[in-house]
Amino acid sequence: MPIIDLLDYAGVAVFAATGALAASRKQLDIIGFIFLAAVTGIGGGTLRDLILDVPVLWVADPAYILVCALVAVTVFFTAHLFESRYKLLLWLDAVGLAAYCVMGAAKGYAVTGSVTVAIVMGVLTSTFGGILRDMLAGEPSVLMRPEIYVTAALSGAATYTFLAEAGLPVIVATLSGVIVAFIVRGGALKNGWTFKPYRARPGRKPEDIM
Repeated sequence: MPIIDLLDYAGVAVFAATGALAASRKQLDIIGFIFLAAVTGIGGGTLRDLILDVPVLWVADPAYILVCALVAVTVFFTAHLFESRYKLLLWLDAVGLAAYCVMGAAKGYAVTGSVTVAIVMGVLTSTFGGILRDMLAGEPSVLMRPEIYVTAALSGAATYTFLAEAGLPVIVATLSGVIVAFIVRGGALKNGWTFKPYRARPGRKPEDIM
């Protein structure tokens, strides 16, 4: 199986695990686990395929749904073994983001040949499922956390795309993109890397702007 296809299944499985972990934190039943796992696992890929106007991944290959269901059932029976499920969720999300930003970029580049579109597809593919997971589970959104998140996806997608554009072997471009994205996101989680946030300025009095 080509490395890109392996990355696709790996990304779906890891993101599905984060969805199931979110379900465990909300003490949902097995159906809730499967639902959140599937939404998280295939949400980003579904959005990507709809935008690119290509067959949606899980419609073309229902095995993606089965992967999500299998992961959900596994987490349902093992989630209690982990001391901090939210910390595990964040780290698995980092792994999924690293895999899926490259997968999304690879598919966007293959379909359009555009570097810009490829990078955008990488970012959307790797972040949208997590956003849906947090919204549905009522968890604090990963986008609202102070640590770098989208930038990690952008870094990985850009690394893959530029190396692929330069003609490097697929495996080199793929592994490089995954490693860069995980280092950026993992470093942000471990060391609290952030960008300087926007700070509102004091409002002006009406007489100052007349």
